Amino acid sequence: MPIAAPNRLAVCAARGILIAMTDTENSVPLVADFSPARHDEWRKLAEAVLKGAAFERLTSKTYDGLAIEPLYARAANAHAIIGRAPGKAWTVLQRVDHPDPAAANAQALDDLENGATGLVLVFAGSLNANGYGLDASTATLTRVLDGIHLDAGIAIDINLSPATRGVVRDLADLIRSRGISPSSVDLRTSFNPVGGFAASGRRPRRWDEMSGDFAAVIGRVADAGFRGPLVVADGRVIHNAGGSEAQELAFALASAVSYLRALEAGGMPLDAARDAIYFRLSADAEQLLTMAKFRAIRRLWARVEDACGLVAKPALVTAETAWRMLTKRDPHVNILRTTIAVAAAGLGGADAIVALPHTAPLGLPDAFARRVARNIQLVLLEESNLARVTDPSAGSGALEALTEQMCAAAWLLFQEIESAGGIWSALENGLVQQKVAAVRAEREKAVAHRKDILTGSNEYPDLHEAASAILNVAAVTSPIEDAPVIAAALPRMRLAEPFERLRDLSDQILARTGARPKIFLACLGTPADFTPRATFAKNFFEAGGIEAINEAESGEDDASALGATFSASGAPLACLCAADKTYEREAAKAAAALKSAGARHLYLAGRPGTREAALRSAGIQSFIYEGCDALAVLEAAHELIAS
Repeated sequence: MPIAAPNRLAVCAARGILIAMTDTENSVPLVADFSPARHDEWRKLAEAVLKGAAFERLTSKTYDGLAIEPLYARAANAHAIIGRAPGKAWTVLQRVDHPDPAAANAQALDDLENGATGLVLVFAGSLNANGYGLDASTATLTRVLDGIHLDAGIAIDINLSPATRGVVRDLADLIRSRGISPSSVDLRTSFNPVGGFAASGRRPRRWDEMSGDFAAVIGRVADAGFRGPLVVADGRVIHNAGGSEAQELAFALASAVSYLRALEAGGMPLDAARDAIYFRLSADAEQLLTMAKFRAIRRLWARVEDACGLVAKPALVTAETAWRMLTKRDPHVNILRTTIAVAAAGLGGADAIVALPHTAPLGLPDAFARRVARNIQLVLLEESNLARVTDPSAGSGALEALTEQMCAAAWLLFQEIESAGGIWSALENGLVQQKVAAVRAEREKAVAHRKDILTGSNEYPDLHEAASAILNVAAVTSPIEDAPVIAAALPRMRLAEPFERLRDLSDQILARTGARPKIFLACLGTPADFTPRATFAKNFFEAGGIEAINEAESGEDDASALGATFSASGAPLACLCAADKTYEREAAKAAAALKSAGARHLYLAGRPGTREAALRSAGIQSFIYEGCDALAVLEAAHELIAS
């Protein structure tokens, strides 16, 4: 179809194709036949589907209480948030965490030869070391970096723990011993005493006593010629503990401000102190929230810069895909989660991204898992061209609104932290921990009720999945800082863990007895009647490792036959599955037959509604339905099976 001469250009980020677009009337005849869609027309269509229910029910809330509307108009007068240089790819970072130095060196060389543009040296005991990591000896450092040209433009980021921070000095010595100019090395030393305190609850001294030494150390590294940035404001500790997006942003911002004050007080010029600081945030599969979060940190930091009288300049913002979203069960789904997280961080403007391999919760990832993690980023960069457009969500009504709300919520929390005496004091008095714990409890409840879906864990489980390969490497003993515990440590959790514990228990029973714990699905009526609820019940119970069995090809109408089939199954529990009309007719006699056959506990798939009293009197003891506390039901079922 011919297109008139363009008067507006747009870049398609999906393929990097230059598309000519025009506002000329009738330039595309088929389009001209339709009037433009209006907001009120979309609303009318939605209200028709709602059938009288309030339109507001389509608005959802985040864990920060931010509203996500069902429909947004284009944001007027929006401007792109400046981050990466236009068209520049983000840095593809790969973790170097094998505890054997020679193996770690081989991994690093392989990554760099196959597309990685930076390395993260993960030291034992650091945040997200996952039980592995390098020891902090000079010999290990030298061996790991053997054959790697540190001045070749690759980024070197260091994940330190308080007990391993001395490695920075050794690395500086190694660089000088090679005759390399420190200014030619893209080194990020990641000093982060606030994060170390938050993760461990330990501190050797108060911040007002430590900050001078901290500033002196950073000053010496900067004076040695390393351009940095050298200090990281790391929000991952909040995300790992189940915190919200605004809490993660407020913590990172408050950490950065604390470092800024310390460096200036230590004699570093304010603009140099600003340049010494960078940010690291978690990226998860909540795509819109992750994009908004990475946009928000730049706006928040610009506000701090303005308050300090500094001319704003883009901060370095790095991302690591979220630990808490990963699952041990059906770990290949982690590849999908990670792809969404990387895309969201990249579209949100991250300068560098680390993708955790999909088997990380199982142990030390092998070469395949590492290659997948690396190639996720390379495909999104080289085939999907996600880095081609600067801030592609600028002007999106949804993303602009979320970013604005997130900034406001994070700024209020930041002000509360500042009013408490700063981030260090807020950790000492438990303010941060209490706020994060409240959100974590909400998340855990949502997972237990399967409102938040973790595919392969609390929904759509596969009891017969094949084991994923990992390296046969024992976890290492993490060095612990020799300092007293002053505050509650922020926990590190994965959302799927409660369901995984039940699956682990099922595996143990299988290994010990040769069979998994079972529940019998007593299907009543025709397949059209019982199949939806039987499918729901099978999914429900197998999420807890309880195998759902139904040996009848069609619903049992004869009560004695149903009891006999149940007895032959060897299952101790039973669940009725049928349509409501069938329950009214068959539930009582089916329940009696199952009880007579020895069922320890009877479930019914579906909400009881007004029939609850009658169903309970007939022998039904528990009801399973969408939104019930699945975790509590499954835990109780395991106890019944064990009794």
